[in-house]
Amino acid sequence: MAKPFSLQTVLELMQIRADDATLRLAQLIANERDANSKLGMLQQYRDEYAMRFRQAAQNGISPREWHNYQEFINRLDEAIDAQRQAVAMQARHTADGQSHWQQQRKKLKAFDTLSDRHFASEEAREVRREQKTQDEFAARFTADKGSK
Repeated sequence: MAKPFSLQTVLELMQIRADDATLRLAQLIANERDANSKLGMLQQYRDEYAMRFRQAAQNGISPREWHNYQEFINRLDEAIDAQRQAVAMQARHTADGQSHWQQQRKKLKAFDTLSDRHFASEEAREVRREQKTQDEFAARFTADKGSK
C-alpha cells in the first residue's frame, strides 16, 4: 500500500496561494486597464475641449470666456497629470502582483514536483512488491510441481 504524500497539506496550501495570487493579478490587470482607459478618456475630452476653444476663439470670445476656457483646460491638464500618476502607480502594483504570482507558481511547482516524485517512488515500490510476490508464487509453484 502506497504511503500518502507527507507534504500534501503544504501542497494544497501552495495551490490555494497560487490561485489567490492569480485572482489578485487578474484584478490588478483590470485596475490598470481601467486607469489607462480613464486616462484616455480624459485626454480625448481635453482634445475635444481645446478644439472647441480654438473654434470659439476664431469666432471671437470675450476675455472672460477666454479665461474660463483656459482655466478649464488647466484643470483638465491637472486631472490628466494626476491620472498619469495613478496609471504609473497601478502599473507598479501590477508588476509587483505579477512577481508575487510568479513566486507562488514557482513554490507550487516545487511541491508539485516533490509530490510527483513521491508517487513515482511509491509506484515503483509497489511494482517491486508485486514482482517479488509473483516471483515467490512462481517459485513455490515450481517447487510444488517438482515434488510431485
